Amino acid sequence: MTDLTKHSPNSPILLTASLHVDEARKAIAGLVNELILESRKLNNASDIESVTLDQAINRILAEDLLSPIDVPAADNSAMDGFAFNGDCLGSDEHIVTLKIVGTAYAGKPYEGTIGSGECLKIMTGALMPRGCDTVIPQEFTESANESVVGFKQNQVKRGENRRLRGEDLQSGKAAIAAGRLLRPSDLGLAASLGIAKLKVHRKLKVAILSSGDELRPLGQALDAGSIYDSNRYSLTGLLNRLNLDIIDCGIVRDDPVSLKAAFVGAASKADVLISSGGVSVGEADFTKQIMQELGDVGFWKIAMRPGRPMAFGMLKPVDGSKRKILFFGLPGNPVAVMVTFYQFVRSALLQLNGASQTEPPMTQAIAEAPIRKKPGRTEFQRAIVKRGPDGKPTVKLTGSQGAGILRSMSEANCFVILPHDQGNVATGDWVDVALFDGLL
Repeated sequence: MTDLTKHSPNSPILLTASLHVDEARKAIAGLVNELILESRKLNNASDIESVTLDQAINRILAEDLLSPIDVPAADNSAMDGFAFNGDCLGSDEHIVTLKIVGTAYAGKPYEGTIGSGECLKIMTGALMPRGCDTVIPQEFTESANESVVGFKQNQVKRGENRRLRGEDLQSGKAAIAAGRLLRPSDLGLAASLGIAKLKVHRKLKVAILSSGDELRPLGQALDAGSIYDSNRYSLTGLLNRLNLDIIDCGIVRDDPVSLKAAFVGAASKADVLISSGGVSVGEADFTKQIMQELGDVGFWKIAMRPGRPMAFGMLKPVDGSKRKILFFGLPGNPVAVMVTFYQFVRSALLQLNGASQTEPPMTQAIAEAPIRKKPGRTEFQRAIVKRGPDGKPTVKLTGSQGAGILRSMSEANCFVILPHDQGNVATGDWVDVALFDGLL
């Protein structure tokens, strides 16, 4: 079996010491990369498909998008103003007066040639007429009527306010690099180039299930000691943000026969399996046995709060193919599920699906109140970030931070991420913040 922390043959992983978060992330990224390399050897052409722009949001671009045209296609004005030949310019405040001989609009080129002492009223995006290389913005002119315009020589330099052909993008050059998680601006860029379809990586198929005898589906009355299953709904929302295909395998009872059947069934039709529950020390004895039968899976303790117990690895093919299945066994507590997804699963899914940028964006904010923190673990506190009276970002926790308090996530708009060696945070300290928007 594979040592999932070193990527070399070893005994099955059952770590008693806690992994640092960074160590766990590095191990996961390494194993996912191995899985990608194995997949490339199979050379499966069906992993790439062509989609229209309205289907491409949050898909991952499979190859460089090359521009078929120069952008801009011709020299044009970057301002509303007056186009002229810059030969008349000097460095002092002497007033230049030019005769206005016409008007150029975007999409309606001026056909004439502008001579010495003349200019053309021009709109943003209009093609530069013959004989012109400079534009003086409208607001920099001092006198103007229908026939003449005046301005100081030193208000503009020769060649200013003109966009050159191919200045933004040259024909044949990459407009968007492969591996981009496509955003609305990318779709707009493709459309501006006249490109109607994009080649993207096939959506990953991700199976999800919840494990636990205490779980009940929505609509069923709760008996003593039972709770509603919320984790599959949280995971569905998280996966939908990544525009992936979701296979809901429901709730699975805490017995080895049911669990093995569910895992085998999911592995036969998914690229990734995510389970929640059944991975803590007291609950997972039979889960470990099943995982040893089905693949290379390690059970980890991670130095983090919340989300300490987790299982990770690969399931062996069950359908006769050479395809291996990525597996994440997440904790059962609702907040811990979302934290471990954010910290480990999201990046792995993006990496496996061909994305070049997999890490979530980070920023910083000022703590509005003290935050208690013990060194020796990474903590993910749920919080609200906002702009303070002085314009600087501030952040405040959403009350109790227990792993089962789902409200702490619902009210939050960010994580405060406190590093492994960090101690208590004082009011006014800067802390790392990861925004939820676009992620959760």
